[in-house]
Amino acid sequence: MKIEFLKPAECEFLDAIEYYNNESEGLGYEFTIEVSKTLERIVQYPKAWTPLSKRTRRCRTKRFPYSVIYQIRPDKILIIAIMHMHCKPKNWKTRLKS
Repeated sequence: MKIEFLKPAECEFLDAIEYYNNESEGLGYEFTIEVSKTLERIVQYPKAWTPLSKRTRRCRTKRFPYSVIYQIRPDKILIIAIMHMHCKPKNWKTRLKS
C-alpha cells in the first residue's frame, strides 16, 4: 500500500532527523530507521494500532518518544503527523479541518 505524507508531517519528520543528528552523529539515521519500521508495521497491519477517532490511528515508535498519526484511505496510508509524544499531543487535529 502507498504511503503519503501531509506536508506538515514531512516537515516534522525532517526536523526530528535534524534534531537527533545535532544531538549525536548518526542518531538521526537511527531515528529514520525506527520511523521506517513503524511505517512498515502500519502497512502490514493498518487497523492494529490505537484509534484516535473514527478514521485516525496512532502507532508509536519503539525506541523514540514519537508516534505516527495516520488515516487508512482506500488507496493509501495518509500520514497526518510524526509527533513527539510530549509536545502538543493533539496538535494533529488541526490538520484535518481542510
